[in-house]
Amino acid sequence: MSINSPELVLGPILRYVDTSRATIWVETDGECTVEVRTSTGPSGAENTWSVHGHHFAIVQLVDLPSGAVVDYTVSLTLSDTSASEASAVVKAGGTLRTAAHDDALTVAFGSCRRGDTYDADRLKAIGADGLAGLAARVKEQDAESWPQLLLLLGDQVYADDPSPEIKTRLRERRDAQKDPELGDEVYEEICDFEEYTWLYKESWGAEQVSGLMASIPSCMILDDHDLRDDWNSSLDWRKEMEQKSWWPRRIVGAFSSYWIYQHLGNLSPSELENDELYRAVRSADTAEDREKLLSDFSLKADSEPSSARWSYVRDLANTRIIMVDSRCSRDLTPERRTMLDESEWNWLREQALTTDARHIVLGTSLPYLMLPALHHLEQWNEAVAQGAWGRRWSKVGEKLRLALDLEHWAAFGKSFEDMAGLVGEVVSRPKPPASTLWLSGDVHCSYVAQADLGELVPNNTALYQLTMSPFRNPLDLPIRVVNRLATRRPVVRFLHFLAHRAGLKDHPITWQAKAGPWFDNGVMLLRLEGETASVRVEHARTGPGGAQELLQTHEMALTP
Repeated sequence: MSINSPELVLGPILRYVDTSRATIWVETDGECTVEVRTSTGPSGAENTWSVHGHHFAIVQLVDLPSGAVVDYTVSLTLSDTSASEASAVVKAGGTLRTAAHDDALTVAFGSCRRGDTYDADRLKAIGADGLAGLAARVKEQDAESWPQLLLLLGDQVYADDPSPEIKTRLRERRDAQKDPELGDEVYEEICDFEEYTWLYKESWGAEQVSGLMASIPSCMILDDHDLRDDWNSSLDWRKEMEQKSWWPRRIVGAFSSYWIYQHLGNLSPSELENDELYRAVRSADTAEDREKLLSDFSLKADSEPSSARWSYVRDLANTRIIMVDSRCSRDLTPERRTMLDESEWNWLREQALTTDARHIVLGTSLPYLMLPALHHLEQWNEAVAQGAWGRRWSKVGEKLRLALDLEHWAAFGKSFEDMAGLVGEVVSRPKPPASTLWLSGDVHCSYVAQADLGELVPNNTALYQLTMSPFRNPLDLPIRVVNRLATRRPVVRFLHFLAHRAGLKDHPITWQAKAGPWFDNGVMLLRLEGETASVRVEHARTGPGGAQELLQTHEMALTP
């Protein structure tokens, strides 16, 4: 850090915005005071706090005008400068748009984005970036046309498969450290906090997306590649990982960085003020104290999921968005395997049943409703792994679960049934919501599926699974073929038959794909206005001169 001029390392990133409040997240290169001033008057300031040599602040803005477009600037001042000597230097700026109570709401969403370069070779290998395309569009639009929210539904970073540039840095660091715990298995994987910071800077610091992150508020939730592929797929997987000497270091790096870079920004100003860990970190005397706090928290959050909650709620206009952790909060005990443990499930029920919002959005990184054949395959696999076809087949089922990534809601049968029951309660109320929607990613293909809860439940609510993946990480051709086959009737019937042979009965909820699947990088945009809901599918492409842009693929109303 320059003695006289602290600098931004990453940000500003606009996180929480409602009708009168906002939070802006930054990382700086040293200890300083971060001040945010707005064109409408309100301002906020925070001193940075440090962890492992990195400095962070979340600045809160309050008393903003409702439904307004607000310009802001970010200034940095050395913290140890006296008031008479202080000279705040503007380092960056942006524009935000506050919500209004009667606004329509547009939510851009998706998942699975490799932070990678945009040179010709990488564009050819993994395609144009859906977020870069959205950023280019937003840059050309008036603020009134922007999405009001960006939902990042998992795999914001790929700790187990980083970009070629970061793999080079990892090899150099491993060779210099000569750490016997970090052998060939993780030679090119992220293993500690410092290395996670490289991923976040690469992903969000690129000029192609930094303007988007500074202007559109974002919600985020974690998924497996934020830590490692197949994370918490099964108890066998956990037991295997816990034998690795490097695993505790990976847990601490992953959870500590996720808490700082992603989770804190998911919280409202009042939730931040009430967060015990956030208060403790800010008030700690030294960086070592903060690092110990986060290390202890991370290890406990992994071993005792009920000790931490990554799920959260945002209420905007007439919509309640419930972001559900469907990865860390699992109960993997074989005899009661569930996607959400008891504490997390009770929290979800409360959030869904205590709102009169006209639209309820359930954000879960893993799709609740898979393409039909894949759903039956995962049902069958769980039953077999649990012993439906005997001990020998049980072992085969467990191996297939990991080899084929059979670990979505369908592979946690009790949780699948519980979710159907919960949604049945929601839509059976005297005044049911106009829509109840699951928004998901993970599977690297996109589709729209409409659900039906049967004759016993009133059909006055639009029920849809909207799955958008990837932002930028396309499937290989053979797996695309498998996904296309998953909608073919003969394949669906055969796997349905297998599920029945494993002793499974049909669900009260049924569904069918109404659009898709698609496999290109892209973004979905959900529009909620009054009693109506609609979705637009946009796919990314490389346009003239290498510019990344979005092209509309499909649009449809979401009706009961």
